[in-house]
Amino acid sequence: MSQSPEQRHPREKPDREVVERLFQEGMSDYNLAELARLRIRYHNFPGANEIKRDLELLLQQWGLTEEALFEKTRQIHSYRTIYRKRETDQEDWS
Repeated sequence: MSQSPEQRHPREKPDREVVERLFQEGMSDYNLAELARLRIRYHNFPGANEIKRDLELLLQQWGLTEEALFEKTRQIHSYRTIYRKRETDQEDWS
C-alpha cells in the first residue's frame, strides 16, 4: 500500500508568509494571536507538516507550550482587540 501525498491546506501559501513574518518579528501580542490562530487551523489537519513543524519551532523559540500560548492569547483578547475588521477584510478562521 503506497503512502498518499501530503495534503495541502488551501491557505498554506499565505500562512507560510505569516509564519516567516513570525520568525522575523518575534513575539508580540499580535504575533502570539497569529501563532495561536494558526495552531488552531492546522490542528488535526492531515498534511501541511512543514508549517506544523515551524509552528512548533516558534513555540519552542518563544519558550511556550501550546497551553501557555492559548492562556496568553485569551488574556490578550480579554483586554484588547487584536484583529480589527474593516469592510475589505475577510474572516480568516477557515
